[in-house]
Amino acid sequence: MKSKVVSFLILIIVIFVLLTLTGAIFTVQETEQIIITQFGKPVGAPINEAGLHFKVPFIQDVHTIDKRVLQWDGPVAEMPTKDKLYIVVDTFARWRISDPMQFFIRLNDLRRARSRLDDILGSETRNTVARHELVEMIRTTKDRKAAIDDTLAAGGGTTSGGLPPIQFGRVALEKEITEEARGKLAEFGIELLDVRFKRINYNPAVSAKIYSRMMSERQQIAERFRSEGQGEAAKILGNKERDLKEIDSKAYREVQTVEGKADAEATAIYAKAYNQTPEARDLYQFQRTLDTYKTSFQGETTLILSTQSNFLRFLKGPTAGPSPTPAPAPPKPAP
Repeated sequence: MKSKVVSFLILIIVIFVLLTLTGAIFTVQETEQIIITQFGKPVGAPINEAGLHFKVPFIQDVHTIDKRVLQWDGPVAEMPTKDKLYIVVDTFARWRISDPMQFFIRLNDLRRARSRLDDILGSETRNTVARHELVEMIRTTKDRKAAIDDTLAAGGGTTSGGLPPIQFGRVALEKEITEEARGKLAEFGIELLDVRFKRINYNPAVSAKIYSRMMSERQQIAERFRSEGQGEAAKILGNKERDLKEIDSKAYREVQTVEGKADAEATAIYAKAYNQTPEARDLYQFQRTLDTYKTSFQGETTLILSTQSNFLRFLKGPTAGPSPTPAPAPPKPAP
């Protein structure tokens, strides 16, 4: 009976020792830092070294705080710039807990820390945006030159010279937000590493104006191209008309030259034939008279002639009428 009681007591003692050791030993990971509290109040310095550590069991508690670089993704907010343009800004940041004791006393957990980050970073972002113009938010640095559309510049567009000079740039604005918020977050044991703009969008009302301006500029370029095309078309048409007139004039001159030469040769042949024997001359005169009859008597032609006219000699008969005088040689046509 006594052996059973002793065994039971030994079992209880072993269980108590195991529970005590379990409550007294804890492990710290590489990515953790530990705050030990006793009755809700911090005790001792934070533990940053990884490995096994000890605490007073049952009356002391372990609070784990992450020491890695953490992410903050800010809410999308609409805010005005210095030039009174409303834009939609989306930001993100990287931060870590540099003073775990101060962090535990002031905020206690990550949920409250993220809420504080929303307030401080959101406020500093709004203040910085309100102090600068929109172009400072869009351009990366002040040393980067604005890209100029050569076609728009040649057409007299507004964009080529419409951008004001860059004094800071988006990178400088991000640094400004970081520096302003870093001091305010340090009192909570938070080290702010960096703040960046994830996205910057125009307000829908502003977007319509921007798109309208872009379309107007493209229309200016199109009108310039159309004007240049019309000028080139008029130039081509003018050259065509000039070339056509030059070709027509040259062709007319050549035609007249050829006709003049042909008429001269024909006249020479006529004169040579006419000045040969009297029989040839009579035959030529007879042939020419017949040709004249063909051209004179067409349709219902009426002629009133004298009976002594040579034009009627061959109509009266081969012996009728007086002997005709030799017909003069046909005139030489002008070349």
